[in-house]
Amino acid sequence: MGTTVSGIQSPAKPYTPEKTAFTILAAISFCHLLNDMVQSLIPAIYPLLKTSFGLNFQQIGLITLSSQLTASLLQPVVGHYTDLRPKPYSLTVGMGFTLIGLILLSIAPSFPAILMAAAMVGVGSSVFHPESSRVARMASGGQHGLAQSLFQVGGNAGASIGPLLAAYIVLPHGQPSVAWFSLAALLAMILLARVGAWYKRTGMIKVKSAVKGLRDHPSLSTKRVSLSIAVLVLLIFSKYFYLASLTSYYTFYLMSKFHVPVRNAQIHLFVFLAAVAAGTIIGGPVGDRIGRKYVIWVSILGVLPFTLILPYANLLWTGVLSVVIGLILASAFSAILVYAQELIPGRLGMISGLFFGFAFGMGGLGAALLGRLADMTNISFVYHVCSFLPALGLLTGFLPNIEKRRRLRA
Repeated sequence: MGTTVSGIQSPAKPYTPEKTAFTILAAISFCHLLNDMVQSLIPAIYPLLKTSFGLNFQQIGLITLSSQLTASLLQPVVGHYTDLRPKPYSLTVGMGFTLIGLILLSIAPSFPAILMAAAMVGVGSSVFHPESSRVARMASGGQHGLAQSLFQVGGNAGASIGPLLAAYIVLPHGQPSVAWFSLAALLAMILLARVGAWYKRTGMIKVKSAVKGLRDHPSLSTKRVSLSIAVLVLLIFSKYFYLASLTSYYTFYLMSKFHVPVRNAQIHLFVFLAAVAAGTIIGGPVGDRIGRKYVIWVSILGVLPFTLILPYANLLWTGVLSVVIGLILASAFSAILVYAQELIPGRLGMISGLFFGFAFGMGGLGAALLGRLADMTNISFVYHVCSFLPALGLLTGFLPNIEKRRRLRA
Protein backbone atom coordinates (compact mmCIF):
# COMPACT_ATOMS: atom_id res chain seq x y z
CA MET A 1 0.00 0.00 0.00
CA GLY A 2 3.00 2.29 0.01
CA THR A 3 6.65 2.68 -0.71
CA THR A 4 9.65 1.50 1.24
CA VAL A 5 12.28 3.69 2.73
CA SER A 6 15.61 3.45 1.04
CA GLY A 7 17.46 5.67 3.46
CA ILE A 8 18.10 9.26 4.31
CA GLN A 9 19.38 11.59 1.62
CA SER A 10 22.04 14.19 2.11
CA PRO A 11 21.45 16.53 5.08
CA ALA A 12 21.17 19.49 2.68
CA LYS A 13 17.84 18.18 1.37
CA PRO A 14 14.64 17.09 3.14
CA TYR A 15 13.93 13.41 3.06
CA THR A 16 11.53 11.98 0.45
CA PRO A 17 10.72 8.41 -0.62
CA GLU A 18 12.18 7.20 -3.92
CA LYS A 19 8.81 6.90 -5.68
CA THR A 20 5.58 8.82 -5.44
CA ALA A 21 3.08 6.79 -3.39
CA PHE A 22 -0.04 7.59 -5.38
CA THR A 23 -2.16 5.16 -3.37
CA ILE A 24 -1.43 7.09 -0.19
CA LEU A 25 -1.95 10.43 -1.96
CA ALA A 26 -5.31 9.22 -3.26
CA ALA A 27 -6.36 8.04 0.22
CA ILE A 28 -5.32 11.25 1.95
CA SER A 29 -6.93 13.37 -0.78
CA PHE A 30 -10.21 11.45 -0.47
CA CYS A 31 -10.15 11.87 3.30
CA HIS A 32 -9.53 15.57 2.71
CA LEU A 33 -12.63 15.54 0.51
CA LEU A 34 -14.70 13.97 3.29
CA ASN A 35 -13.26 16.29 5.95
CA ASP A 36 -13.87 19.51 4.02
CA MET A 37 -17.26 18.28 2.76
CA VAL A 38 -18.58 18.11 6.32
CA GLN A 39 -16.84 21.37 7.18
CA SER A 40 -18.46 23.20 4.27
CA LEU A 41 -21.80 21.82 5.37
CA ILE A 42 -21.83 24.32 8.24
CA PRO A 43 -21.84 27.55 6.16
CA ALA A 44 -24.09 25.87 3.59
CA ILE A 45 -26.88 25.48 6.18
CA TYR A 46 -26.55 29.07 7.48
CA PRO A 47 -29.88 30.11 5.87
CA LEU A 48 -31.59 27.21 7.70
CA LEU A 49 -29.93 28.05 11.03
CA LYS A 50 -30.63 31.77 10.57
CA THR A 51 -34.35 31.09 10.16
CA SER A 52 -34.63 28.36 12.82
CA PHE A 53 -32.77 30.23 15.57
CA GLY A 54 -33.44 33.84 14.51
CA LEU A 55 -29.76 34.67 14.02
CA ASN A 56 -28.31 37.90 12.63
CA PHE A 57 -25.30 38.18 10.31
CA GLN A 58 -22.91 38.79 13.20
CA GLN A 59 -24.02 35.54 14.87
CA ILE A 60 -23.61 33.73 11.54
CA GLY A 61 -20.04 35.03 11.41
CA LEU A 62 -19.45 33.84 14.98
CA ILE A 63 -20.34 30.27 13.99
CA THR A 64 -17.62 30.37 11.31
CA LEU A 65 -15.24 32.01 13.78
CA SER A 66 -15.94 29.31 16.38
CA SER A 67 -15.05 26.55 13.93
CA GLN A 68 -12.07 28.14 12.28
CA LEU A 69 -10.58 29.81 15.35
CA THR A 70 -10.13 26.47 17.14
CA ALA A 71 -8.55 25.08 13.98
CA SER A 72 -6.28 28.07 13.43
CA LEU A 73 -4.99 28.28 17.00
CA LEU A 74 -4.38 24.56 17.45
CA GLN A 75 -2.90 23.64 14.05
CA PRO A 76 0.60 25.15 14.56
CA VAL A 77 0.69 23.60 18.04
CA VAL A 78 -0.25 20.18 16.69
CA GLY A 79 2.26 20.53 13.83
CA HIS A 80 5.09 21.55 16.18
CA TYR A 81 4.30 18.72 18.59
CA THR A 82 4.25 16.06 15.86
CA ASP A 83 7.50 17.41 14.39
CA LEU A 84 9.11 16.37 17.67
CA ARG A 85 6.93 13.36 18.50
CA PRO A 86 5.31 11.93 15.35
CA LYS A 87 1.97 10.19 15.97
CA PRO A 88 0.99 8.01 12.97
CA TYR A 89 -2.59 7.48 14.19
CA SER A 90 -3.33 11.07 15.22
CA LEU A 91 -5.29 11.59 11.98
CA THR A 92 -7.86 8.99 13.06
CA VAL A 93 -8.24 10.58 16.49
CA GLY A 94 -8.68 14.03 14.94
CA MET A 95 -11.44 12.81 12.65
CA GLY A 96 -13.20 11.44 15.73
CA PHE A 97 -13.64 15.01 17.00
CA THR A 98 -15.26 15.92 13.69
CA LEU A 99 -17.67 13.02 14.02
CA ILE A 100 -18.70 14.16 17.52
CA GLY A 101 -19.15 17.74 16.27
CA LEU A 102 -21.49 16.63 13.48
CA ILE A 103 -23.68 14.59 15.83
CA LEU A 104 -23.86 17.54 18.24
CA LEU A 105 -24.77 19.91 15.40
CA SER A 106 -27.66 17.68 14.34
CA ILE A 107 -29.26 17.87 17.80
CA ALA A 108 -28.11 21.35 18.93
CA PRO A 109 -31.05 23.06 20.71
CA SER A 110 -29.52 26.53 21.00
CA PHE A 111 -27.00 28.97 19.54
CA PRO A 112 -24.30 28.17 22.17
CA ALA A 113 -24.65 24.46 21.33
CA ILE A 114 -24.17 25.27 17.65
CA LEU A 115 -20.99 27.16 18.54
CA MET A 116 -19.75 24.15 20.54
CA ALA A 117 -20.46 21.78 17.64
CA ALA A 118 -18.65 24.07 15.20
CA ALA A 119 -15.68 24.26 17.58
CA MET A 120 -15.48 20.45 17.75
CA VAL A 121 -15.34 20.26 13.95
CA GLY A 122 -12.56 22.86 14.11
CA VAL A 123 -10.58 20.72 16.55
CA GLY A 124 -10.79 17.83 14.11
CA SER A 125 -9.37 20.04 11.39
CA SER A 126 -6.56 21.23 13.64
CA VAL A 127 -5.20 17.68 13.69
CA PHE A 128 -6.11 16.61 10.16
CA HIS A 129 -4.55 19.36 8.06
CA PRO A 130 -0.95 19.63 9.35
CA GLU A 131 -0.55 15.87 9.68
CA SER A 132 -2.13 14.99 6.33
CA SER A 133 -0.03 17.67 4.64
CA ARG A 134 3.05 16.01 6.14
CA VAL A 135 1.89 12.62 4.82
CA ALA A 136 1.35 14.15 1.35
CA ARG A 137 4.93 15.42 1.31
CA MET A 138 6.25 12.09 2.61
CA ALA A 139 4.46 10.28 -0.23
CA SER A 140 5.43 12.84 -2.91
CA GLY A 141 8.62 11.19 -4.13
CA GLY A 142 10.09 14.68 -4.64
CA GLN A 143 7.09 16.05 -6.58
CA HIS A 144 6.10 18.30 -3.70
CA GLY A 145 3.89 20.71 -5.61
CA LEU A 146 2.00 17.92 -7.33
CA ALA A 147 1.46 16.08 -4.04
CA GLN A 148 0.15 19.19 -2.28
CA SER A 149 -2.15 19.98 -5.20
CA LEU A 150 -3.57 16.45 -5.19
CA PHE A 151 -4.09 16.74 -1.47
CA GLN A 152 -5.67 20.19 -1.77
CA VAL A 153 -7.96 19.32 -4.66
CA GLY A 154 -9.61 16.70 -2.48
CA GLY A 155 -10.41 19.32 0.13
CA ASN A 156 -11.71 21.83 -2.37
CA ALA A 157 -13.82 19.18 -4.11
CA GLY A 158 -15.32 18.31 -0.75
CA ALA A 159 -15.96 21.98 0.01
CA SER A 160 -17.86 22.31 -3.27
CA ILE A 161 -19.95 19.19 -2.64
CA GLY A 162 -21.05 20.28 0.85
CA PRO A 163 -23.43 23.08 -0.26
CA LEU A 164 -24.95 20.85 -2.93
CA LEU A 165 -25.67 18.10 -0.41
CA ALA A 166 -27.04 20.70 2.00
CA ALA A 167 -29.43 21.96 -0.69
CA TYR A 168 -30.82 18.51 -1.47
CA ILE A 169 -30.53 16.69 1.88
CA VAL A 170 -30.43 19.09 4.85
CA LEU A 171 -32.78 21.86 3.66
CA PRO A 172 -35.67 19.49 2.81
CA HIS A 173 -35.28 17.35 5.96
CA GLY A 174 -34.06 19.88 8.51
CA GLN A 175 -31.28 20.05 11.09
CA PRO A 176 -31.43 16.39 12.30
CA SER A 177 -30.40 15.16 8.84
CA VAL A 178 -26.91 16.56 9.52
CA ALA A 179 -26.30 13.35 11.52
CA TRP A 180 -26.12 11.35 8.29
CA PHE A 181 -22.86 13.12 7.46
CA SER A 182 -21.21 11.56 10.50
CA LEU A 183 -20.99 8.42 8.37
CA ALA A 184 -18.53 10.28 6.12
CA ALA A 185 -16.38 11.05 9.16
CA LEU A 186 -16.53 7.39 10.20
CA LEU A 187 -15.40 6.26 6.72
CA ALA A 188 -12.52 8.77 6.88
CA MET A 189 -11.46 7.36 10.26
CA ILE A 190 -11.21 3.86 8.77
CA LEU A 191 -9.13 5.05 5.81
CA LEU A 192 -6.90 7.20 8.00
CA ALA A 193 -6.16 4.20 10.21
CA ARG A 194 -4.75 2.49 7.07
CA VAL A 195 -2.73 5.61 6.24
CA GLY A 196 -1.43 5.66 9.81
CA ALA A 197 -0.27 2.06 9.42
CA TRP A 198 1.66 3.03 6.25
CA TYR A 199 3.10 6.04 8.07
CA LYS A 200 4.38 3.76 10.85
CA ARG A 201 5.66 1.02 8.51
CA THR A 202 7.80 3.34 6.43
CA GLY A 203 9.77 4.35 9.49
CA MET A 204 9.09 8.03 8.85
CA ILE A 205 8.91 8.69 12.60
CA LYS A 206 12.74 8.50 12.51
CA VAL A 207 13.08 11.22 9.89
CA LYS A 208 13.12 14.00 12.46
CA SER A 209 16.56 12.88 13.62
CA ALA A 210 17.85 13.13 10.05
CA VAL A 211 16.76 16.76 9.72
CA LYS A 212 17.80 17.82 13.21
CA GLY A 213 19.43 21.22 13.00
CA LEU A 214 18.01 21.86 9.51
CA ARG A 215 15.85 24.94 9.92
CA ASP A 216 16.17 27.63 7.26
CA HIS A 217 16.88 27.66 3.54
CA PRO A 218 20.66 27.19 3.35
CA SER A 219 21.35 30.12 1.00
CA LEU A 220 19.20 32.70 2.82
CA SER A 221 19.79 34.61 6.05
CA THR A 222 17.43 34.12 8.98
CA LYS A 223 16.21 37.70 8.52
CA ARG A 224 15.39 37.08 4.84
CA VAL A 225 13.56 33.86 5.69
CA SER A 226 11.52 35.68 8.36
CA LEU A 227 10.64 38.47 5.93
CA SER A 228 9.57 35.92 3.32
CA ILE A 229 7.34 34.10 5.82
CA ALA A 230 5.75 37.44 6.79
CA VAL A 231 5.02 38.22 3.12
CA LEU A 232 3.49 34.76 2.60
CA VAL A 233 1.29 35.27 5.68
CA LEU A 234 0.01 38.58 4.26
CA LEU A 235 -0.75 36.88 0.95
CA ILE A 236 -2.70 34.19 2.82
CA PHE A 237 -4.60 37.01 4.57
CA SER A 238 -5.51 38.54 1.20
CA LYS A 239 -6.64 35.24 -0.28
CA TYR A 240 -8.71 33.91 2.62
CA PHE A 241 -10.23 37.18 3.73
CA TYR A 242 -11.58 37.57 0.21
CA LEU A 243 -12.70 33.94 0.04
CA ALA A 244 -14.59 34.45 3.33
CA SER A 245 -16.79 37.01 1.58
CA LEU A 246 -17.77 34.38 -0.99
CA THR A 247 -17.97 31.16 1.02
CA SER A 248 -19.95 32.68 3.93
CA TYR A 249 -22.05 35.37 2.25
CA TYR A 250 -22.27 34.58 -1.48
CA THR A 251 -25.72 33.00 -1.10
CA PHE A 252 -27.00 36.03 0.84
CA TYR A 253 -25.45 38.38 -1.75
CA LEU A 254 -27.23 36.62 -4.61
CA MET A 255 -30.55 36.49 -2.73
CA SER A 256 -30.29 40.15 -1.73
CA LYS A 257 -29.09 41.67 -5.00
CA PHE A 258 -30.74 39.39 -7.58
CA HIS A 259 -33.64 37.94 -5.51
CA VAL A 260 -32.82 34.32 -6.36
CA PRO A 261 -34.28 31.51 -4.17
CA VAL A 262 -32.12 29.75 -1.56
CA ARG A 263 -31.60 26.57 -3.58
CA ASN A 264 -30.46 28.48 -6.70
CA ALA A 265 -28.09 30.56 -4.59
CA GLN A 266 -26.55 27.39 -3.13
CA ILE A 267 -26.12 25.94 -6.61
CA HIS A 268 -24.21 29.13 -7.54
CA LEU A 269 -22.06 28.57 -4.44
CA PHE A 270 -21.44 24.98 -5.53
CA VAL A 271 -20.30 26.18 -8.99
CA PHE A 272 -17.90 28.68 -7.40
CA LEU A 273 -16.44 26.08 -5.02
CA ALA A 274 -16.13 23.58 -7.88
CA ALA A 275 -14.07 26.20 -9.74
CA VAL A 276 -11.87 26.52 -6.65
CA ALA A 277 -11.39 22.74 -6.64
CA ALA A 278 -10.46 22.74 -10.33
CA GLY A 279 -8.03 25.63 -9.91
CA THR A 280 -6.26 23.98 -6.97
CA ILE A 281 -4.71 21.26 -9.11
CA ILE A 282 -2.97 23.86 -11.30
CA GLY A 283 -0.75 25.65 -8.79
CA GLY A 284 1.34 22.75 -7.48
CA PRO A 285 2.56 21.04 -10.67
CA VAL A 286 2.98 24.36 -12.50
CA GLY A 287 5.05 25.58 -9.54
CA ASP A 288 7.21 22.42 -9.80
CA ARG A 289 7.94 23.31 -13.42
CA ILE A 290 8.27 27.10 -13.63
CA GLY A 291 8.79 28.15 -10.01
CA ARG A 292 6.35 28.82 -7.20
CA LYS A 293 6.98 32.56 -7.07
CA TYR A 294 5.53 33.00 -10.58
CA VAL A 295 2.42 31.03 -9.61
CA ILE A 296 1.97 33.23 -6.53
CA TRP A 297 2.26 36.38 -8.68
CA VAL A 298 -0.47 35.27 -11.08
CA SER A 299 -2.83 33.69 -8.57
CA ILE A 300 -3.02 36.64 -6.13
CA LEU A 301 -2.41 39.80 -8.16
CA GLY A 302 -3.84 38.32 -11.37
CA VAL A 303 -7.31 38.01 -9.86
CA LEU A 304 -7.55 41.75 -9.01
CA PRO A 305 -9.27 42.94 -12.25
CA PHE A 306 -12.01 40.35 -11.83
CA THR A 307 -12.69 41.13 -8.14
CA LEU A 308 -12.95 44.84 -8.97
CA ILE A 309 -15.56 44.15 -11.68
CA LEU A 310 -17.65 41.65 -9.67
CA PRO A 311 -19.70 44.15 -7.56
CA TYR A 312 -20.97 45.84 -10.75
CA ALA A 313 -21.89 42.68 -12.72
CA ASN A 314 -25.37 41.29 -13.41
CA LEU A 315 -26.38 37.79 -12.31
CA LEU A 316 -24.96 36.03 -15.37
CA TRP A 317 -21.61 37.78 -15.20
CA THR A 318 -21.48 37.42 -11.42
CA GLY A 319 -21.57 33.65 -11.93
CA VAL A 320 -18.93 33.81 -14.68
CA LEU A 321 -16.62 36.10 -12.69
CA SER A 322 -16.93 33.97 -9.55
CA VAL A 323 -15.75 30.94 -11.56
CA VAL A 324 -12.77 32.86 -12.97
CA ILE A 325 -11.87 34.19 -9.51
CA GLY A 326 -12.12 30.70 -8.01
CA LEU A 327 -9.93 29.15 -10.71
CA ILE A 328 -7.15 31.74 -10.43
CA LEU A 329 -7.16 32.34 -6.69
CA ALA A 330 -7.22 28.64 -5.81
CA SER A 331 -3.84 28.00 -7.41
CA ALA A 332 -2.12 30.10 -4.73
CA PHE A 333 -2.22 27.96 -1.61
CA SER A 334 -0.31 24.88 -2.78
CA ALA A 335 2.44 27.12 -4.19
CA ILE A 336 2.59 29.23 -1.00
CA LEU A 337 2.67 26.20 1.31
CA VAL A 338 5.41 24.32 -0.59
CA TYR A 339 7.42 27.56 -0.92
CA ALA A 340 7.22 28.01 2.89
CA GLN A 341 8.14 24.35 3.52
CA GLU A 342 11.25 24.83 1.37
CA LEU A 343 12.18 27.97 3.31
CA ILE A 344 12.14 26.02 6.61
CA PRO A 345 12.51 22.35 5.58
CA GLY A 346 13.08 20.96 9.07
CA ARG A 347 9.66 21.99 10.39
CA LEU A 348 7.12 20.52 7.98
CA GLY A 349 4.38 20.02 10.56
CA MET A 350 4.77 23.42 12.18
CA ILE A 351 4.83 25.25 8.81
CA SER A 352 1.84 23.29 7.50
CA GLY A 353 -0.05 23.92 10.73
CA LEU A 354 0.87 27.60 10.72
CA PHE A 355 -0.34 28.22 7.19
CA PHE A 356 -3.42 26.01 7.36
CA GLY A 357 -4.23 27.50 10.75
CA PHE A 358 -3.70 31.08 9.62
CA ALA A 359 -5.79 30.41 6.51
CA PHE A 360 -8.64 29.08 8.64
CA GLY A 361 -8.21 31.90 11.15
CA MET A 362 -8.43 34.52 8.42
CA GLY A 363 -11.48 32.79 7.02
CA GLY A 364 -13.16 32.80 10.44
CA LEU A 365 -12.10 36.34 11.37
CA GLY A 366 -13.09 37.56 7.92
CA ALA A 367 -16.51 35.95 8.23
CA ALA A 368 -17.12 37.58 11.63
CA LEU A 369 -15.88 41.05 10.65
CA LEU A 370 -17.57 41.01 7.26
CA GLY A 371 -20.79 39.84 8.90
CA ARG A 372 -20.60 42.81 11.26
CA LEU A 373 -19.93 45.13 8.32
CA ALA A 374 -22.92 43.63 6.45
CA ASP A 375 -25.17 44.27 9.46
CA MET A 376 -23.97 47.90 9.62
CA THR A 377 -24.23 48.53 5.86
CA ASN A 378 -25.31 45.87 3.36
CA ILE A 379 -23.94 42.78 1.61
CA SER A 380 -23.15 44.66 -1.62
CA PHE A 381 -20.91 47.12 0.25
CA VAL A 382 -18.92 44.15 1.65
CA TYR A 383 -18.08 43.03 -1.89
CA HIS A 384 -16.98 46.53 -2.87
CA VAL A 385 -14.56 46.67 0.09
CA CYS A 386 -13.16 43.15 -0.44
CA SER A 387 -12.55 43.70 -4.16
CA PHE A 388 -9.29 45.55 -3.38
CA LEU A 389 -7.73 42.81 -1.22
CA PRO A 390 -5.87 41.00 -4.06
CA ALA A 391 -3.78 44.18 -4.56
CA LEU A 392 -1.64 42.81 -1.69
CA GLY A 393 -0.26 40.44 -4.31
CA LEU A 394 2.25 43.19 -5.10
CA LEU A 395 4.14 42.05 -1.99
CA THR A 396 5.21 38.95 -3.93
CA GLY A 397 8.03 41.09 -5.31
CA PHE A 398 9.78 40.82 -1.93
CA LEU A 399 10.04 37.02 -2.13
CA PRO A 400 13.41 35.53 -3.16
CA ASN A 401 13.53 33.20 -6.15
CA ILE A 402 14.62 30.10 -4.24
CA GLU A 403 14.38 27.85 -7.33
CA LYS A 404 16.97 30.01 -9.09
CA ARG A 405 19.24 29.88 -6.04
CA ARG A 406 18.94 26.09 -6.02
CA ARG A 407 19.92 25.86 -9.68
CA LEU A 408 22.92 28.15 -9.10
CA ARG A 409 24.11 25.99 -6.20
CA ALA A 410 23.74 22.89 -8.35
